[in-house]
Amino acid sequence: MRKKSEKEAVPKKKRKWWQRALIILAWVVGVLVMLVVLLFAWLTITEYKPKKVESVEVTGELRAGSEFEKGVKAGDELTVMTWNIGYGALGDNADFFMDGGKSVNTASRTRVQDNLTGIMAGIRFVNPDVVFLQEVDRNSKRSHGINEEKSLREDLNEVREDPYVSTFAYNYKVKFVPIPIPPIGKVNSGIETLSALRTDKAERIALPCPFKWPSRVGNLKRCFLVNRTPVLDEAGNPTGKELVLINLHLEAYDSGEGKEKQTKLLKEYLQTEVDKGNYVIAGGDFNQTFSNVDTSMYPQQENRWKCGYIDVSEFGSDLQFIADNHNPSCRSLDQKYEEADKETFQYYLIDGFIVSSNVEVKECSTLGMDFKNTDHNPVVLSVTLK
Repeated sequence: MRKKSEKEAVPKKKRKWWQRALIILAWVVGVLVMLVVLLFAWLTITEYKPKKVESVEVTGELRAGSEFEKGVKAGDELTVMTWNIGYGALGDNADFFMDGGKSVNTASRTRVQDNLTGIMAGIRFVNPDVVFLQEVDRNSKRSHGINEEKSLREDLNEVREDPYVSTFAYNYKVKFVPIPIPPIGKVNSGIETLSALRTDKAERIALPCPFKWPSRVGNLKRCFLVNRTPVLDEAGNPTGKELVLINLHLEAYDSGEGKEKQTKLLKEYLQTEVDKGNYVIAGGDFNQTFSNVDTSMYPQQENRWKCGYIDVSEFGSDLQFIADNHNPSCRSLDQKYEEADKETFQYYLIDGFIVSSNVEVKECSTLGMDFKNTDHNPVVLSVTLK
């Protein structure tokens, strides 16, 4: 009979339950870490990296014989509207985690469509010559994949005698935003300009991004969108000058450095156009208040998002800073507006315009829309070209 070897004779030692649990936990943690590493590697590889200056397609055509088909002249009166539409998902029912609220997914598909309908009704009521829109989604999880840029352009043009041409520039393009829980997911969003003016050229101008890797890969790459319209003389001939329309949305959730750098670049760009003798109208969501506008009726509250500040004295005398304080232009998203005490709510005045001195301002009004369809009110500017 064969004698058992010493190795065979010794029974295998069984691990204790807590040892087995630790091994399983280590495997789970290892797999999760690997998935996170792979996710950020993928996001880094697919990161949206726009050039400093990019040409933008002009979509649509003006009606033959329309008022501004060939350009604009001195003496022409224009109405310009700016409106941050909150990607159709930040109506009065919404709060948002970045402002101290709880929600990530803030609207159903039906509510997004209802908000867009209300926004378009507001634009039709004013019937502006130019519309600057911010936070316009093309295909994002947060707005249920609705192509808002196309919908706004096509639906508004259905009822306009003089249709708009449209330009669009991405400022938020991420395959998957992994935070918070539940995650934001895919975002394809930007700024859109609708114009009834001849548009010979449009460009996306990149703004400095204040975020470092890895937060940069899931963050906004902000910009401003520039449309150029030829200026004509009395006989209808080109003068070589241009009306420069600038749609912008500056940094919101940074430490302040981003806003400062972006505002500096904007200042330099505006001054360059002014020095050329061009007419300039820049409008949008600055996420900052102008120092020449009284905002004391909207005091800053503790534990609420705090907007930035633009000292207009740092800009040249060739530029005018225009905002209307009769209504707030933005409300906090720390809580739902429909359920809140309106008297103690946190409001802001962060939307407005900067125009060159050769543009005469007739009126500027922040329309009181009661934040029904978005967390911003539209601001409307009426001007005459000198």
